[in-house]
Amino acid sequence: MTFITGITNDPSRIHKLDDRRRSERKSTTIRVEIMHPSIGTIIGSTQDISDGGASVKIENHPIPPLGTEVKVRFVKMVGAINQEPVDMKVMHHQRNTIGLMFAR
Repeated sequence: MTFITGITNDPSRIHKLDDRRRSERKSTTIRVEIMHPSIGTIIGSTQDISDGGASVKIENHPIPPLGTEVKVRFVKMVGAINQEPVDMKVMHHQRNTIGLMFAR
């Protein structure tokens, strides 16, 4: 399933990926709104994105704990890429960058 247009997990297009990765990462910057009732809304931007998830840089905000399930909207300058937030889960974090995985 492709969540963001232009990202694919077609095996013929995947090369030199980390063994843990099942889909190709696409380096891109998209504004991200991460929402959770206990933490409010966190604004960040993607560093890369794939069919499996996204690496998001967060500025000046506490990082949600590992395993936190959040709602995420990806936003362009002219509007949201996804009108309804998608379910994602915090899988890892390092300094001010978190790894989010799409919930399936």
